[in-house]
Amino acid sequence: MRTLVQGGLVIDTAPEVVVRPETDVLIEDGRIVAVGPGLSALGAEVIDARGRIVLPGFVDTHRHVWQAALRGIGTEGDLGYYFDHVMQARGTRYRPSDVAASNLVGALECLDGGITTVQDYSHVQGSVEFAEAAVDALDRSGIRAVYGFGPSPLVGGTVDADAMRHVADLASPRITIAVASTGPAYAPFDVVSADWALAASLGLSVVTHIDRSEVTQTPIALLEKAGLLRPTTLYVHCNNLSDDELRLIADSGASVSIAPAVEARLEMGPAVAVRLKSLGVPLALGIDTVTSAPGDMFSLMRQILALGYNSFTAAEVLQLATIAGAQALNLPDVGSLAVGNQADLILLRTTDLNLAGGLTDPVATVVTSAHPGNVETVLVGGTIVKQNGHLVSTPLESALTDLATSTTHLFA
Repeated sequence: MRTLVQGGLVIDTAPEVVVRPETDVLIEDGRIVAVGPGLSALGAEVIDARGRIVLPGFVDTHRHVWQAALRGIGTEGDLGYYFDHVMQARGTRYRPSDVAASNLVGALECLDGGITTVQDYSHVQGSVEFAEAAVDALDRSGIRAVYGFGPSPLVGGTVDADAMRHVADLASPRITIAVASTGPAYAPFDVVSADWALAASLGLSVVTHIDRSEVTQTPIALLEKAGLLRPTTLYVHCNNLSDDELRLIADSGASVSIAPAVEARLEMGPAVAVRLKSLGVPLALGIDTVTSAPGDMFSLMRQILALGYNSFTAAEVLQLATIAGAQALNLPDVGSLAVGNQADLILLRTTDLNLAGGLTDPVATVVTSAHPGNVETVLVGGTIVKQNGHLVSTPLESALTDLATSTTHLFA
């Protein structure tokens, strides 16, 4: 199947951010095969991109998608409040059907706002049925995902090996599986070692929340001493780690996912983006949880630009939301419009009032002024999941009905 996205103002993100007016993107069998002006439309379905900005889909590197039904309930307090009122009071009430309802709506929210890839850190597990429900919902949404399977921090312990093997078999062309470990900040080191060994035996990456804690003040140094530093590990937050700890991450080739909106709201420590950049640590952006922050990447990009103290240009912020996220998740063929990449891309209307007059510097305009309502079209692997401003991958009305039913149960 051939699709031609024709005549748009194309913004690509790698190796540098470039702007190409009146440019076409040709897609065959779900991948980008050419980018340039005047490409042949012979035999292709044409998407008219005139008056549109065309750019790679955003990559959200850390999100608890299962919390969509709990939107807004964590804004009144810090991290302790989150554990008490979100994880304990509501998270323990989840059934597989509730995970399915939240994961579908959460993934659709991502797509609606131009997030085409999400790392779903799913720590609401009661059994493999929870994971099956979560992965099925992600698949039905049409999103690309890295699904992280792991225990609730309320329970702790190692990732169950038999369950993890079963979950690993749920992988598909759009859904990658990862081990979501409780990690060295919050668990005894024998638990950490077991999780890392399990991931290695299954050929899976590890994603873990990490910071200094009462368990350990130097979690990264402990991993290094045990020979467990790997480029395929994604560390989340890291606000209170020392510079020496962050340098160890940089030297290992791994990345850090920051969620500045949630980190600030839950008082998780000082903003870390500028320090990561200065120390050469690869970083990317994550929404984390809609219980405490907005669920769109535009809001997060604006926050990084505003709080970056002139350390980040608009182009660098756009890269954090796209190609840097793909690299952090070890996805070599998303995050940019390079030939051969998956055709994950989004179209923004430049005729909307909040983008009007912004084509002199379209990169800055996207980062400072755009919002999910400007996202007109979204493709994942060349398949249209949002068209003419409306989601088309799965029936939205039934998804919202199921979420309402779930919310009623969770707050009963």
